[in-house]
Amino acid sequence: ALQRNRDLQPDVVLMDIRMPAMDGLEATRRILASSPARVVILTTFDADEYVYGALQAGASGFMLKDAPPGQLLAAVRAAAAGNALIDASVTKRFIAHFTKAVRPQDGTPDALSTLTGRELDVLRLLTGGLSNSEIADRLVVEETTVKTHVSRILMKLGLRDRVQAVILAYETGFAQPR
Repeated sequence: ALQRNRDLQPDVVLMDIRMPAMDGLEATRRILASSPARVVILTTFDADEYVYGALQAGASGFMLKDAPPGQLLAAVRAAAAGNALIDASVTKRFIAHFTKAVRPQDGTPDALSTLTGRELDVLRLLTGGLSNSEIADRLVVEETTVKTHVSRILMKLGLRDRVQAVILAYETGFAQPR
């Protein structure tokens, strides 16, 4: 996988978790450290530790091999566009487990202190799973304005994509389960 990534320089790499010489999480780390490619994990294993490990490794998606072809295509397109997508059958369970461990804080966590008020508004709506278009409607702004805010959030926080922003929001206690 590493050699093929170097040779072909793809925009998106589909990576399995379990492979003979090196697991997919380590391969993902190495690919992302050495190239601009995005990685979507495609596996039969939906264990929480694999999902969390994939996101920690920097994967832009996590899809199960039994996902409908349209969902797989959507994950590849999302990754190519710099966004992320997690298999729908994994998302709800993963967020439920993840948010139980998070203790809410009052105010804005220090990790988010560089964000403006409007960027915090956008981040709050991102944690609700809203698209750029839906956020624009809620905030009564243009979709391009929302895209700019999302880009600035990612840049200021040193994150790759929206999924990492949502995870950080939950980890810091900024976002709470409904």
